[in-house]
Amino acid sequence: MTTRIYTRPIGFAPSPQSEEGGAIRLAGGMVYASRFAVIVRDSDRVVSRSLGGVDDVPAMLGALESDLAAEGERQWSNLRMAHVPLQLGERTVRLDQPQVMGVLNVTPDSFSDGGEFLDDPEVAAQHAAAMLEAGAAIIDIGGESTRPGASAVWEGEEIKRTEPVIERVAAMGAAISIDSRRPAVMEAALDKGAQLINDVSALRHDPRSMELAAASGAPVVLMHAPGDGDDLHSNGDYANVVFDVFDWLRDRRDAALDAGIAREKIVLDPGIGFGKTLADNLALLNALPLFHALGQPLLLGASRKRMIGALSGEAGSHERLGGSVALAIAGMNAGVQLLRVHDVFETVQARNVWRGLRDAALTDFADLPA
Repeated sequence: MTTRIYTRPIGFAPSPQSEEGGAIRLAGGMVYASRFAVIVRDSDRVVSRSLGGVDDVPAMLGALESDLAAEGERQWSNLRMAHVPLQLGERTVRLDQPQVMGVLNVTPDSFSDGGEFLDDPEVAAQHAAAMLEAGAAIIDIGGESTRPGASAVWEGEEIKRTEPVIERVAAMGAAISIDSRRPAVMEAALDKGAQLINDVSALRHDPRSMELAAASGAPVVLMHAPGDGDDLHSNGDYANVVFDVFDWLRDRRDAALDAGIAREKIVLDPGIGFGKTLADNLALLNALPLFHALGQPLLLGASRKRMIGALSGEAGSHERLGGSVALAIAGMNAGVQLLRVHDVFETVQARNVWRGLRDAALTDFADLPA
C-alpha cells in the first residue's frame, strides 16, 4: 500500500492583479491560481481531500503526516517555481511564456503528414524554415511513426531519414529536438546539430538511452506512455489516469535525476493519445495544472490527435486545425510551457492574442475581483 499526496490547482484568477488578493503565479508562467486541493491517495483510493485558497494551503499540509506534509511542501514550492530557460545550442528558449515546437515528420506513415517530407530533405528543410519564420522556437524532427499499429523502424533507417534534414535545419541556426527512442539515433542527431532529446518512451525503450542522455548534457523530454517494447499504446489500464500518470512521470523524473541528468534539463509530457481513451485524454487535459507540482516544465502534444476527430464528427487528421488550436489554448490556460504542433502559424497567432489578453500594459485589471 502506497500513500501519496497531490497538490492540485483548481481555481484560476483572472489577472496578475489577483496575485495580491490570494493567487500565485503558476510555475513562473502567465497563469494565476487562486484555489487548491490537497488530495491523499492510499494505493488506488482517495482517502482525503482538502480545499482552500493560497493562505489555507500551509495549514492543509501541516495537518498531514510528516512524510506526506514534506512531499506536499515540495509540490507547493514546485507550483511557484520559475523555470530557467532551455539553452539549445546558441538558442535560448524562455519558459516564462508559451513556446511553440514545430513538428517535422520524416516518415512514410505518420498519422498526419506521413510521406510528405520523406524523400526530399530539401523540401523538409523548407518546411522547417517556414515554421521558424512563423514563430516556432524549436523544430522537432522524427523518423519513426508512433501512431497505434505503426511498424517499428530499424535504427539505421531512422538515422538515414533524419540526418540530412537535421544537417540542413541546423545550418539555419535553429533549435532542434530529435524525436526518437533509440540511443544510436539520438547520438547521431546530436552529432549533426540537434540539441534536445524528445523520447516518447521516457528513456525506457533501450537501457543505453538514459546513460547517453546524461553523458550528452542535452535536455530531455520524458513522455508518458503505458506500453513497453515496441507497442507504447498497450497496458493503458488506469485506476485514476491523472494520478497514475502523475506518479509515473515523477518516477521517470527521479530516474533521470539519479542517472545524472540535471533537473533544469528535464521536461515532462503527459502523453496525450498514447494508450489513453478519449475520457482519459480529457481528464488529463483538464488536470494539466496539477503536473506543475512535479517541478518541471511541461510539454503538450495534442495537435491533430484522434480525440479531436472523436469530438468533432470524426474529422480527418487534416481537418483538425480548429480543435488543435483549442487544445493549444487549453494548454496555455494551464500554464504549459511548450506546445508541440503541426500548424505553427495558427498556433503562434493564437498564442500572441492569448498573451495580449493577459497583458497588464494593454488592459487595466484593477476593477476585476481578486
